[in-house]
Parts: sequence; C-alpha cells; structure tokens
Amino acid sequence: MDEFLQAAIDEAKQGLNEGGIPIGSVIVHKGKIIGRGHNRRVQKGSVILHGEMDAFENAGRQPASVYRECTLYTTLSPCPMCSGAMILYGIPKVVIGENKTFLGDEELLKSRGMEVEVVNDETCIQMMNDFIEKNPELWNEDIGV
Repeated sequence: MDEFLQAAIDEAKQGLNEGGIPIGSVIVHKGKIIGRGHNRRVQKGSVILHGEMDAFENAGRQPASVYRECTLYTTLSPCPMCSGAMILYGIPKVVIGENKTFLGDEELLKSRGMEVEVVNDETCIQMMNDFIEKNPELWNEDIGV
C-alpha cells in the first residue's frame, strides 16, 4: 500500500469516526504531506469541506509553483468542485483510491493535462459501499442529489 494513499484512508476513517462521510485526501509535495483533510461537511455544517477541499484548506496559502509540483491523493473520485480546485491550482497528478461507488470529473482532469491514476483499492471501495448502504440520504446530499 502506498504510504500517501494510506494517509488519505486514515483521514477518511477519522472523518467516519467523527460522524462524517469517509472520504480523505492528502496533498504531497516532494515526498512530504503539506496538507491533509477529510470530508467535514457534517462536522462543520459546511457546504464545501469535501476531503480534497479540507486538504487544500489545511495546506494553507502556497505559491502556485508549489501546487504545480504536487500530487493529490484522494480516497474517492473527485467531484466537480474538488476537480475545479485542482485545476485552478495546477495540480499535475491525482491518485484516486476508487471510482466504483462514485465517478467524478476524471475526464475533465485528463482533458486539462492532469495525470489521473485510479487504484480501485478494496479498502476504499468497501468503506464507501458500507457508508452509502447505511446513510443513503447523507450520501445523496453530499453529491448534490
């Protein structure tokens, strides 16, 4: 298991333990995590704190030159909002834990020249399947259904 994907999974599990949605993300620059986060929409009553957005928030203000050298790891295929943030800041690569339970805007990312790697990790898939089965209303709210 890739240590950075594992860090994203750990973030997802933390979010679940807090009563939230189990999606986690880390932003890696030159082999070091500079931002980590998990979906905190429930915990913070937020409309935007998806895992990737939380990781950006926790990375803080970084020059564009730093983001252009980063890889973003996320446990779930990124939605349009999170994909837009990655495009805005020029993230060149995203590693996605899984896209079986939700297929985000991967084609948009690829069309903008981003390298998109989908791992389809069993832990990520099972975590989301279990959550969606137990919390369909909350899941639908999170993806805007």
